[in-house]
Amino acid sequence: MSETQEMTFSDVAEHNSKKDLFLVIHDKVYDATKFVDEHPGGEEVLLDVGGQDATEAFEDVGHSDEARQILDGMEKAKLKRVSGDPEPHDSAPKSSSTSSPSSSNADGSLGLMFYALVLLGGGLAFGAYKYLQTQSAAGESK
Repeated sequence: MSETQEMTFSDVAEHNSKKDLFLVIHDKVYDATKFVDEHPGGEEVLLDVGGQDATEAFEDVGHSDEARQILDGMEKAKLKRVSGDPEPHDSAPKSSSTSSPSSSNADGSLGLMFYALVLLGGGLAFGAYKYLQTQSAAGESK
């Protein structure tokens, strides 16, 4: 790839079919045309983001290091941003060792909330069991 080649979003948007498919990931343009049939997630996944910024979709899946190497081989150009373009996605590659404290806090509080919910459900189930047991015993003694 030529280091000086640049494409705009409008250039990339023209390449959105199975036979001519470009994607933008982290402000780099990739030609995914030859990879459409080989994509493990199916062609529809790529076609849905064809000609667009696919950064968020790419990072949400959590691609392997091997997938990132394949992606490097498909690099076509750098994205040249012009006024009116969508805002860049700030998603950092998930394979990077740096993580923001807010994202790890969100994951930790979600796990804690799930744990508390399980304990609360267990307590309610035990209380219902005991209540029904005493009602049953009271009904037999009448």
